[in-house]
Amino acid sequence: MTRLTRRHLLAATGIAALAGCSSGDAGGETLSGPLDLPTADEGLPLPTTAAALTDEARSGGPSKDGIPSIDDPSFIEPDEVDFLDPGDPVFGVARDGATKAYPQKILVSHEICNDDLDGTPVSVTYCPLTGTVQGFYRGNTEFGVSGRLINANLVMYDRTTEAWWPQILATAIPGPWNENPEIRSLREFRLIWTTWEAWREQHPDTHVLSTDTGYAQNYGRDPYGSYNPRGGYYDSESMLFPGRVDDDRYHPKRVVMGARTADGAVAFLKDALREQRTMIGDLGGTPVVAVYDDRYDTGYIYQNPDEQAVTAEAGQLAIDGSTYAPDALPLSRIHTFDAMWFAWVGYYPETNVYD
Repeated sequence: MTRLTRRHLLAATGIAALAGCSSGDAGGETLSGPLDLPTADEGLPLPTTAAALTDEARSGGPSKDGIPSIDDPSFIEPDEVDFLDPGDPVFGVARDGATKAYPQKILVSHEICNDDLDGTPVSVTYCPLTGTVQGFYRGNTEFGVSGRLINANLVMYDRTTEAWWPQILATAIPGPWNENPEIRSLREFRLIWTTWEAWREQHPDTHVLSTDTGYAQNYGRDPYGSYNPRGGYYDSESMLFPGRVDDDRYHPKRVVMGARTADGAVAFLKDALREQRTMIGDLGGTPVVAVYDDRYDTGYIYQNPDEQAVTAEAGQLAIDGSTYAPDALPLSRIHTFDAMWFAWVGYYPETNVYD
């Protein structure tokens, strides 16, 4: 019996076929000029050396740019959207003067969308194998899909230096086209993983990534399974690629809300946060509090060094008698995103985790 591989899955929906299926540019061309890339003030933690991570990279099936990034995206108004059901996942952003939604059923075919938010160049990135969506400021470069995986996670490359950037780690490592990149971390921004119904209710003026991507893809079929309802790869214990760490405390695809800084990492089980609404924890010796936002079915993590009591009251959160929206507490918010458990613990094996 032939083993079903990621290449077979992607080929079944035409994702891995670049040649002859695009009416736009295929990408992959090295961009000229020195790299001018916004990066974080502090580097994010790596689970091992950058060189060792490079040695762990393995083929994901398609070759470099075999999964084509969207480099000339177009957007439509909410009333024009006829390909999304209310419960379909979208990745929403409202910042830098722009409000946009990127449907999961489009990004599963491309993994990267090189876009801008009101003129600010950004890349919206999604790895279906690890259930992670990340936004990065990209300066004068673009990001593409390298065709390699580490910890089953998308490895991007920038088209100026062609260094590798594992998506969850958001940090440069050597690649076959750049053996000595400057090891630095990208500036990130939050994308909210939610449903089309929830996002549109909160942002009726949102713009939505169109299926007019320049590629002849079947955006009605997810080769990995389904999120509405959840099934296939997204719900199964089976893995197409192994994680870095074998930690069976939780189902490998169970979703955590994770945050990391230069001091360490912390994760809260998303279903536990949904039930408890507020949870406390520790990140690198600093107390943190995680809070649930029922508007989007998501969570946020804040530094809480004074261990102020945060209570949930009818969709609002209260501190010292004053109420706040879940994303607007008067505390220092840490970049937080959804991830499958196996992927999070694979990159952050020393993570604190709370359930």
